[in-house]
Amino acid sequence: MRTSRLQLLAAAGVAVASLALTACQDGTGTRDEGASATQPVASTPSDASSPAPEESASGSGGNGSTANGSTGSGGDTAGSGESGSGSGSGSGSKGSSAGKGSAPGGSDDAPATFNPCNGSNTSVSAAPVSRPVNHMLITVKNTGSKNCDLTYYPVLRFDEMQWVPQPVEESKPQAVVTLAPGESAYAGVLLSAADGSGSGGATGKKLTVGFQGRTPNSDGGPAAIPSLPAAGVYYDSSLTVTYWQSSADDALTY
Repeated sequence: MRTSRLQLLAAAGVAVASLALTACQDGTGTRDEGASATQPVASTPSDASSPAPEESASGSGGNGSTANGSTGSGGDTAGSGESGSGSGSGSGSKGSSAGKGSAPGGSDDAPATFNPCNGSNTSVSAAPVSRPVNHMLITVKNTGSKNCDLTYYPVLRFDEMQWVPQPVEESKPQAVVTLAPGESAYAGVLLSAADGSGSGGATGKKLTVGFQGRTPNSDGGPAAIPSLPAAGVYYDSSLTVTYWQSSADDALTY
């Protein structure tokens, strides 16, 4: 009896094993689950890689907009999106226009030409006049071959005088006096006060006429030493001089 039970159990075990083997061969057992589990793993990289070019394309477009226009074409090769290439080319045109706009302006203005009148290109004379009293007229004639400019007023010095006569500010002209070859300009000199109110009177035997440059009190070139009357010229602390004038009448008005 006991032997029969053991035989039955053995037969049942063989039957179960046969059924399990058959199930494995049908493709419906645990091996199928293992195969299906590995299939998504293989497909996952392909799914994850598909959106990656789109992000890199948009990233390339962003770089193209910040750089110059030549990098805009890089967006076309990095991604297939048309919007990426469009933004790249658009930013390129903006970059070129910004470059033109940065050109400095105002650099085409050239400085005006300046040729000072001085002792090397003029002849200078100084002569006392009867009217108005105690006045002297300085005349400068352009002896050169091109125009020259007389700026401000003559700087006068009698002998070894240690002070510079001041200009008559009311005589300042509207523009610099320019002399063509052969033309003359004038400056009037008040030598002394008519009422005798001046001090430190002296007789000058030598007069030096200095010229100014483009800026006040700058050197305008060689000075001139015009001849004076043999008896000399009397002057005192009232000594003043006008700015250069185009006419002798204007120079002797002050």
